[in-house]
Amino acid sequence: MTKTRIYFNRWFSVAYHYMNMIRNNEDGMQFEIYGTHSDPNNMALQACDHAELEPKVTGKEYIDFCVDFCRRHQIDLFIPRLHMLDISRNIHLFEEVGTKVLVCRDTDLMEKLMEKDHFYESVRELGIMSIPDYFTVSNASQFKHAYEALTNAGHEVCFKPCNGEGGMGFRVIDNSRNPLEELSGHTQNRISFEDAFRAFSSVESFPNLMVMERLQGYEYSIDCLADSEGKLLAAVPRRKAGGRLRKLEENADLLNIASEVASAYRIPYNFNIQMKYQNDTPKLLEINPRMSGGLHVSCLSGINFPYLAVKLALGYEVGPLHPQYGILGSHVEQPLIMDEQKVRNH
Repeated sequence: MTKTRIYFNRWFSVAYHYMNMIRNNEDGMQFEIYGTHSDPNNMALQACDHAELEPKVTGKEYIDFCVDFCRRHQIDLFIPRLHMLDISRNIHLFEEVGTKVLVCRDTDLMEKLMEKDHFYESVRELGIMSIPDYFTVSNASQFKHAYEALTNAGHEVCFKPCNGEGGMGFRVIDNSRNPLEELSGHTQNRISFEDAFRAFSSVESFPNLMVMERLQGYEYSIDCLADSEGKLLAAVPRRKAGGRLRKLEENADLLNIASEVASAYRIPYNFNIQMKYQNDTPKLLEINPRMSGGLHVSCLSGINFPYLAVKLALGYEVGPLHPQYGILGSHVEQPLIMDEQKVRNH
């Protein structure tokens, strides 16, 4: 049987799980998995059948590298993470060498999703869910104004880059910090207003930050699967339940939000909606148009999100899906012997 060739470019280490979920699928479809990364010891590469080192380039050079990789290895389906927007803009180059790409083709939407403040405005206009109170700032004076406006409204305050990924750059403003005590404790993502203001004042301007109300309730990731046209096929709300515990919940409010987001934005294949409650109201943190970092836990619902997205991208039908909810999940570390010969240079 001919194996379908799939290529992952620079992904998170958890792609190790996604590659194996695709490989160990319920239909017995055969796959050959290729991967590239700038770090030859990245864990995701250990799940690949073939791995190569990525050059540390951006823009057109990076697109040329990916297209050439797909051409040389006759890749059937490319699943990008790094530089998704650039890749979406250049899908035609991949199609010319016979490679399908599992990515959102709506580049205007992709741009909004990458710049969180722009996407918040889009959500506000549509009114499909609540968003936190926030300000976009790019200098120290604006930062001070935003902080004072939010605290005067009774909010605790946090901030993060408009185009950050994951928790990178996220800080909570905490004026009760004791730096001496923190030296003997865990590293924290907290900073006083004075320290933040001093740092921001050291430059005339900085890349846009969102200064926001800090949400106090439960945090959820809603892992979603849609077809190539963005029709929602399954959604699993995954709640942070303390430490590494995650609860897969049949939360009617969040399932309705997933349906509204799918109808409004038509994001294809895998996407993830991050929400956090303020009292009884879930508010949007961000939406990622890709597989989330915790998707392997949501797959405990019986929905093989990575494989089904691949199946859809290859043009196959996916029947009615019925996730199991009420599952408390977690994960443990697993020691692996690294294959030091896994990565090769072409």
